[in-house]
Amino acid sequence: MSEEKTKTVVSKILETKDITTCDATAQMINKARRDGVELCFDRAASMKPCPIGAQSACCKHCSMGPCRMNSNDPYGKVGVCGATIDTIMARNFGRMVATGTAAHTDHGMAMLDLFREVVNGQNHDFEIKDPEKVRSVAASIDIPVEGRSLKDIANDLYAELERTYTQVTGEIPFAKRVPPKTLETWRKLGIVPRGAMREIMELMHRTAIGVDQDYENITKQCSRTALADGWGGSMVSTEISDILYGTPCPVVADVNMGVLKENQVNIIIHGHEPNLFESVIASVNSPTLIAAAKAAGADGINLVGMCCSGAEMMSRHGIPHAGNFTSTEAVLVTGAVDAMGVDIQCIKQGLAKVAECYKTPLFTTNTRCKIEGVEHIEFSDHDPKACTDEIVIKAITRFKTRSLPVEIPNIVNPGVHGFSYEYINYMLGGSFRGSYTPLNENIINGRIRGVAGVVGCTNPRVKQDYVHVELVKELIKNDVLVLQTGCSQIALAKAGLCTPEAACLAGPGLSEVCETVGMPPVLGLGSCVDNSRILIAASEMVRTGGLGNCLADLPVAGAAPEWMSEKAIAIGQYFVASGVYTVFGVTFPIVEETKFHKLLFGGLEQQGLGKWGHAVDPHEMAKMMIAHIDKKRKALGIDKTRDRVLLDMADRRQIEAA
Repeated sequence: MSEEKTKTVVSKILETKDITTCDATAQMINKARRDGVELCFDRAASMKPCPIGAQSACCKHCSMGPCRMNSNDPYGKVGVCGATIDTIMARNFGRMVATGTAAHTDHGMAMLDLFREVVNGQNHDFEIKDPEKVRSVAASIDIPVEGRSLKDIANDLYAELERTYTQVTGEIPFAKRVPPKTLETWRKLGIVPRGAMREIMELMHRTAIGVDQDYENITKQCSRTALADGWGGSMVSTEISDILYGTPCPVVADVNMGVLKENQVNIIIHGHEPNLFESVIASVNSPTLIAAAKAAGADGINLVGMCCSGAEMMSRHGIPHAGNFTSTEAVLVTGAVDAMGVDIQCIKQGLAKVAECYKTPLFTTNTRCKIEGVEHIEFSDHDPKACTDEIVIKAITRFKTRSLPVEIPNIVNPGVHGFSYEYINYMLGGSFRGSYTPLNENIINGRIRGVAGVVGCTNPRVKQDYVHVELVKELIKNDVLVLQTGCSQIALAKAGLCTPEAACLAGPGLSEVCETVGMPPVLGLGSCVDNSRILIAASEMVRTGGLGNCLADLPVAGAAPEWMSEKAIAIGQYFVASGVYTVFGVTFPIVEETKFHKLLFGGLEQQGLGKWGHAVDPHEMAKMMIAHIDKKRKALGIDKTRDRVLLDMADRRQIEAA
């Protein structure tokens, strides 16, 4: 970038203290500015968002438009076709849900394709790492497992889960995991998903010009499509990933840019599908490639994750993690990254320019995600190391020829990650009495006020990590146990909230439980697709008893404080449709006080589902979530704290029998 251009951009931008709470990212922003390199934070500052588009008051679905509504007088005019503001917003919202669902569904189907090939012996580069998970997932959807071979069970499981995508009638397989009362509500409303492909197709059709023009009817299909994500595509992806690569259990892992090593070959993998990352793990541990790295003068090869595939590998293998979505460009500014490989989702095109400035080899690997001007090395499940070995070789070459100064922020934050549903069950009840009863009991007696899922992206339109961290601090201070996924999990890890020692920041009840169990007040579950683990955990809370008959009865709430992706809207809608109050930050694509707004922010709850909420300030967000949790506690009759009941052996046998 020229000096003149640099001055023009810098004059419009904010101080780093107003951009991020992450000191490592701030250090790299300052360095990038000195180097004349523009990152996403400065691009956001120099590009004002369209206020009409931000409120979803613009329709561009046909060439008669685009039609722009007046958000100050939303019913003052209609589009050229006659579409009202409610129809326009519902259509726009529906297309976001459809796109987000398609992303998770395509990801899940890729995992299922690999599972089929492994089971049929057509792929020997991957294997089933968790056979017990095959049996437990099969049993959860009524596939017989007793006395049967693993291969027979796995073949039946594949055939059943394939219906998640291709089925045109009936109900998706994981509907069998939904609490009966919740499923009854879905059936009454006609929103039980059939197959993901059909739901996405129908929603896209309905939102086309001249088709569905009733915002309530469009919203119904939004719910049906989103549920095909949460209880379909995303859940399949999580379960198959566990089967093939192992179910996570707690592991200590380091987070932040200090995980890079100046004297080692640093390789970053960024994206969402675990197949690429799993193969890179094998490549960086190859004795031949390690020897090549040492021959080039390095002490070894350092593999690091970013974004969601990084969160998944951190949770499963303890691989160190360099940062979340908005830091993916900034980490290249260190000059220490010798190669970055990316696959799909949340890949900024701006990475190409930043990588070029710092002479960092950047590689796309997935046929669904290429970047103009970036070298593509195709990743194949049938010969994975052909791709990943090549990435490592090119990284070693770059290390040998590093020509720019290296500046690595000396910041590393350790934490405990990898809290799968299965481990939470074990953690609370032990090997022989695995149960959610202790969780439910501590919610009933008031030590734990409720549970919150705080998930989602980071967004350069707001101060990086700030809303995530402040919201979670406020929640745990008020005895709310927090479950985390995706970029939010990395934000909390950088703030030191993913360690057992962070229990000192929790309220007296939650801290007592954390200290007794030895767990953090914030439990990291993995990538954004792993939000399905939260659904399974919530369903188990209902099944365990004492907290109502459906998901909408639970004293729980969700939030995506710094969301930016259409995937987040799909996730939010499947939590709302499942019965969870879900609060989004930053902005929300809606005009307030319209009929569509009233439906999403209240009407759906009256139908027996959850509802949306929106707030920008983290403390306001926390207040809203806690108020909802308290409302649910009162409805359950547990709003008064009661003494803890110590269980004797007879009580424990009763729990086991139940």
